[in-house]
Amino acid sequence: MNRLEGVAYLNTYRSGLLDNLVPFWLRHGLDEKHGGLLGSLDRDGSLLDTDKQLWQQGRFGWLMATLYNTVEPKAEWLAASDSALRFLRDHGFDEDGKMFYLTTQDGKPLRKRRYVFTEGFCALGHAAYAKAAQDDAAAALAVKCFDSYLDYNFTPGKMDSKWITEHRPMQGLGPWMIVINVAQTLRDCIGHEPAQGWIDRAIETIEKEFMLPEYEAVVEVSAPGGKLIDHFDGRTMTPGHAIEAAWFILDESRHRGGDAELTRIGCTILDWMWKHGWDKQYGGLLYFVDIEGKPVQEYWHDMKFWWPQAELIIATLLAWKMTGDAKYQEQHRLAHNYFHTNYPDPEYGEYYGYLHRDGRISSHLKGNQFKGPFHIPRMQWYCMQLLEEMLPTLEQ
Repeated sequence: MNRLEGVAYLNTYRSGLLDNLVPFWLRHGLDEKHGGLLGSLDRDGSLLDTDKQLWQQGRFGWLMATLYNTVEPKAEWLAASDSALRFLRDHGFDEDGKMFYLTTQDGKPLRKRRYVFTEGFCALGHAAYAKAAQDDAAAALAVKCFDSYLDYNFTPGKMDSKWITEHRPMQGLGPWMIVINVAQTLRDCIGHEPAQGWIDRAIETIEKEFMLPEYEAVVEVSAPGGKLIDHFDGRTMTPGHAIEAAWFILDESRHRGGDAELTRIGCTILDWMWKHGWDKQYGGLLYFVDIEGKPVQEYWHDMKFWWPQAELIIATLLAWKMTGDAKYQEQHRLAHNYFHTNYPDPEYGEYYGYLHRDGRISSHLKGNQFKGPFHIPRMQWYCMQLLEEMLPTLEQ
């Protein structure tokens, strides 16, 4: 990559974020009456559903506060973050302290899951907002929600298991992956000292319990001790999740000035999951694949969702930055071009989320309970920051 190419990438990410995605959500997604984010939007930004996803409030709060902290201190961005997080504080907590997952537009609870994803993203958003607004109460709430997330996920018996583990003990990659990112945000935004220990523990757990060298793969669930569960769920890999963990680990290496062991772990995960997940026929990252190449149970296994492509774009650029290896530059080019060929909507703005394997659009919506302003803008923001750091080192 020379400097001209680097500038072209940088301009694509910056314009996609600041001239397209952020204005789309500020124009269509803010609830002027009740506060917070209305996340279910059609292609043109019209409202599809008024229910509010609470983890999206935390994610949007994080995004807008992070842009305020790192791009430009715009009052509009801080106000949008405050609106989402205030709705989360006012309507997100049940009497037992655990958080809801879904509410009505005005905040009446509709659904409460056994998972604690809302807690994790509440912590993420409030940590970024605490830094932006110099708000000690927000920082305290970020720590409280992070502690709750840790308690429910890692205290034995605290959260009901999805499985009867007496007969088949298993553990999931997702909770450990999220720990890294949330802990990094709490450390960097509010100086939360215990976060570093959790980052180290999560990375060690991922390496020992979910990376299977004999298969050169990272599994979504494993048996204790890092053993393969030879059933549908145990053999199923989610390349996007593993690659998301890879760039969190590479980002930790970057934070430490280039830790060789962390770089090795992150790049190994990326290498393995590129091999398993990249679609050699049509391009893009597949959603699910079987570790042994057998048929996958989930019927959407070969679709191209938006978020795995976003995680792959970050991971490949960061791996190239950390190693200088030209193969990651080429992978980034492929991932970047696939995304920007298939997902942008030139007529109404923002990006599609759901494609068939061959690139045909499956749904035109721009937001629902799962797709919102998080994975794509995080990718654009992170790549902006990284390319600005890299440009002075690139050849003319």
